[in-house]
Formats: sequence, structure tokens, C-alpha cells
Amino acid sequence: MEAIEKIGQMIQQRRDHLRITQRQLADMADIGINTLYKIETGQANPTLQSLQKISEILGLEITLQIKNASSE
Repeated sequence: MEAIEKIGQMIQQRRDHLRITQRQLADMADIGINTLYKIETGQANPTLQSLQKISEILGLEITLQIKNASSE
């Protein structure tokens, strides 16, 4: 599963957990409902700004980590 699909899945799971509809989240994040649908299904390449808005609303945090290099 690609990163964008994982992000979308995480957003959808958190939204469902908080019992927020797609329409409500789209309105709160000031994005289109179709855009939110595409983000959740891994069909969109959202901007960092959109992800920040969504994350803030859902109580999520965006972090970057250095990958562990395998010692072969």
C-alpha cells in the first residue's frame, strides 16, 4: 500500500471514529467533498496545506521520520 493510500485510510478511520461525515469534514477543512473522497480513497495527491487542515480537525499529527537502513 502506498503512502497516500495509508494516509487516506487513516483519515477515514479517524473521521469515522469521531463520527464526522465527509461533508462536515470537507466544510470544516474548506475543501470540496469530492476532494476529500479522493484523498480518503487514495486517488488524490493532496497539498500539505489540505493535510494540515484535516489533521488539525481530526486531532492527528503529521510527522516525518528517517527510514531505518537495513544492515545487509
